[in-house]
Amino acid sequence: MKTLYLTFAAAAALGAPAAAQAAEAEPDPYTVDSVIVTANPNPEDPPVVAEARARLAETPGSVAVVSAESYSARFTPNLAEILRDVPGVYAEKKWGGDLRLSIRGSGIGNSSHNRGTLLAQDGVPWNEADGSGDFQLIDPMIARYTEVYKGGNALRFGGSLLGGAVNLITPNGRNNGAETMVRLDGGSYGNLRAHAEAARVWGDWDGFVAATGAKQDGFRQNSEGQQQYATLNVGRSFGEESDVRLIINSGYVHQEINGSVSLSSALNTPKLANPTNLALNYQRDMATVRVVLQTHARISPSTTLDGGVFGIWKDLDHPIFAVVNNQSRNWGAFLRFNWEGALAGKRADAFYGVYARTGDVDARQFVNVRGSRGALIARAKQNAEALDVFAEGRLFVTDQLAVVAGGTWGRAARNYTGYQNPGGASATPFPIDADYDWFSPRIGFLWQGSDGTQVYGNVTRSVEPPNFSALAPTIGGFTRLRPQEAWTGELGARGKFGPLLFDVAVYRAELDGELLTFIVNPGLGIPAATFNAGETFHQGIEAGIDWDIAKGLRLRQTYTLNDFQFEGDKVYKSNRLPVVPEHIYRAELRYQHPSGWFVAPSVQWTPKDTWVDYANTMKSPAFALLNINAGWRLENGLSLFLDARNLTDEAYISNFSAVTDARVAATTVFFPGEGRSAFVGLAYNF
Repeated sequence: MKTLYLTFAAAAALGAPAAAQAAEAEPDPYTVDSVIVTANPNPEDPPVVAEARARLAETPGSVAVVSAESYSARFTPNLAEILRDVPGVYAEKKWGGDLRLSIRGSGIGNSSHNRGTLLAQDGVPWNEADGSGDFQLIDPMIARYTEVYKGGNALRFGGSLLGGAVNLITPNGRNNGAETMVRLDGGSYGNLRAHAEAARVWGDWDGFVAATGAKQDGFRQNSEGQQQYATLNVGRSFGEESDVRLIINSGYVHQEINGSVSLSSALNTPKLANPTNLALNYQRDMATVRVVLQTHARISPSTTLDGGVFGIWKDLDHPIFAVVNNQSRNWGAFLRFNWEGALAGKRADAFYGVYARTGDVDARQFVNVRGSRGALIARAKQNAEALDVFAEGRLFVTDQLAVVAGGTWGRAARNYTGYQNPGGASATPFPIDADYDWFSPRIGFLWQGSDGTQVYGNVTRSVEPPNFSALAPTIGGFTRLRPQEAWTGELGARGKFGPLLFDVAVYRAELDGELLTFIVNPGLGIPAATFNAGETFHQGIEAGIDWDIAKGLRLRQTYTLNDFQFEGDKVYKSNRLPVVPEHIYRAELRYQHPSGWFVAPSVQWTPKDTWVDYANTMKSPAFALLNINAGWRLENGLSLFLDARNLTDEAYISNFSAVTDARVAATTVFFPGEGRSAFVGLAYNF
């Protein structure tokens, strides 16, 4: 109740009269929902979204833009709901706000948290300085749009990760969809969420403020949770092309953890929690404050500058096999220059810059006494540094064809200090250092036809140094690991052909030292052990097609092929890698009536069983889910929606972790999917 009271109080304050200019006018949010990037702008796109699509269309690789309008009439409690229609992105809920995010097989070995993909907001990482990250502290309600850069296409962030980057953009006072909005949604399993936001412009100044409060009982035992978020974005403009902006995000998350169970339990008694999780009262409490000061400025007729500094504080209290208590501080700075001009008489452009990050974690573990702290049993300091210097340029050898070259030089440092005797200040430390550096080149091309159709290709090297979750899964130890390296080749095409809007890419990544993980003892929640595999490959197809069948009637289809395998491994031969389904298909048929209402049945289909273990002896069953979404927008700014899921109440596995060999290893690694559910929402824009 306190959460809802604070949220509605914020809504009342935001709705107070103010002398302000109108925020950016938006078209009907139920018609602007494509994620496909094309060179020709969609006239229905809001200007800020159209600008983002045009910018990403200059990338010689697979990218996507997800506007807030695309999910405004759905229940979106987490990042997986935002990314669901992006081909090649595997994002599935495990419990609460926790999910598995994998792009082109990134981080598939991780049993928890994010690895292998840069998760950022406004270009500033949510990842820790060592590359690890969490999803729960991100408020999905305050992304004006979300950029997805697959693989090496994330070079503009200095990144060289296999998965690329997902970057959420905070609204500001000039580009938000409405001056003031209040929203209430919820439904099955005790879900209830309230959100309020306001956007204003005062001459050269603008501001955006938002507050969100949510709670849920959960589909399973030990699933209760609550979240509170607040966001402030204040900017000052200096002419049309320069501004300075302060963005502050804060959040608190409390979530009980139901845990993974056996396959039989997940399919037959899906609401039951893992008994150990119940006995030890597994949960996660996190709080964060994130401050970003950034600028965009034109410094010459041909060059603009984007730069900023940031600091992030996070506190974690996490009763699992022990009570994990961590405090982390991350801070950093970035500069990126964007240049347009000519080279040897040919049109050219480039970006170049630097990203620097550093962070430290005070990590402690206590005996878990039914969710409370007992005696201190371990203590460590985890310090990480990261530096990326990057550049990429395009040279148009003809009016339609550009050749692209670039690369990033990176350096990462890990300093781990554990304490043999964790009794206090007199404990004896044992410091361990691990340093990594690399160069990741990139070459490619981008061809654009007169109708806006684009064909592209690139070859990129990626490098992922191990994070502390891999190097020190328990505070008492440290494992020497090599960075994961890969060469990825990609070809694709995107554009519009008659009533079809399409985006298709194929890729192959040759990996050496892939960081793979298996569960040591999932019943007790003991962290996973990570090792460097030999040679593996990831290859696949990412396809999205929107077909405008008739006025108001559209069929959207996305398909992803994930073919991930060992290459002549001594133990696993040419076995397939587990976790990510080989085939993923989603289709939605949507009818939009001119009067403002719509209806959209959809299907999510994993047509083939998925391997659970590296030995390829156990599979998670295929499944298909039927859903329906409907809504109605009235002319007075009021909108309603219904979001009904898993209409057939199918028992299925939404997620699981990998094991070595299911014939000998414990297999309590499955997370059951949620049963039949329905959510409704009410929003008022004014």
